[in-house]
Amino acid sequence: MTFVTLEHILTHISFSIILIVIMIYLMNFLVYEIEGLRNSSEKGMIATFLSITGFLVIRWISSGHFPLSNLYESLIFLSWSFSIIHMILYLGNPKNYLSAITAPSAIFTQGFATSGLSTEMHQPAILVPALQSQWLMMHVSMMLLSYAALLCGSLLSVAFIVITFQKQIDFFLKNKKFLSLKKKNKSFFFGEMEYLSEKGSVFQNTYSLSFKNFYKYQLIQHLDYWSYRVINLGFTFLTIGILSGAVWANEAWGSYWNWDPKETWAFITWTIFAIYLHTRTNTKLKDKGTNSAFVASIGFLLIWICYFGINLLGIGFHSYGSFQLISN
Repeated sequence: MTFVTLEHILTHISFSIILIVIMIYLMNFLVYEIEGLRNSSEKGMIATFLSITGFLVIRWISSGHFPLSNLYESLIFLSWSFSIIHMILYLGNPKNYLSAITAPSAIFTQGFATSGLSTEMHQPAILVPALQSQWLMMHVSMMLLSYAALLCGSLLSVAFIVITFQKQIDFFLKNKKFLSLKKKNKSFFFGEMEYLSEKGSVFQNTYSLSFKNFYKYQLIQHLDYWSYRVINLGFTFLTIGILSGAVWANEAWGSYWNWDPKETWAFITWTIFAIYLHTRTNTKLKDKGTNSAFVASIGFLLIWICYFGINLLGIGFHSYGSFQLISN
């Protein structure tokens, strides 16, 4: 009973802290950036990480096995993984807004785990014989860490696409307005003066747009830089997870690969992000940043199919009770 009470306290504390952190980020974005609030938000994410870590340790002690036996525990672990990615991004560059993606991702997964699942699913499950292996910690933790990193990297790529296209639209509208002014009638002196006046205002607006585009360019480069590195990290975790899963499958089922639905979609996801890395590092491509970002956007959907969709169907070797037990 004591363990259950501690788990409830820690999950509510972590959820409340993340909610406050998101409100601080919104204030910094929409109202005014305050350095003290930014530091408080980072301390809040550290407190969230410690709270979720405490929950996982308590669940591990109470259940007697690594807490990845059902969907509830895997979602909490995924939220914990998002908090790790957040701190990695913060250590890489303390003054960045990339944590605006990791914090909402953490609260979304934890909120769904605590509020979207039934109370029965919150209880620790007894491991089926196939899951009673030392490979459980290695395989499942690597897969969930890869999901967290790849989801964050993919969302950064989506943001990269949105800002890039917005920048191109602004540039197109600016040029269209300038060309329309050149077509006006300039026969009379008054018309000439009006044209020059409007032309000057256009140049003034152009300077303002150029000033804004400079920061947009910096933000685009920033998003491209971090999306590549986070996806690279996630791809490494995914590779380790698939390889360890193959070894575990050979011990449990006598075969390294069975083309199970979960295995198949994991391989498809791995292939898509391998294409992303190839596209991103290929120097011969003209617009490798945008092309690779589109590939990562596809990968974002594939991750959710691999992680969540297959378990909804409840088919294959990895469907241990479908919504009640989850392998990876």
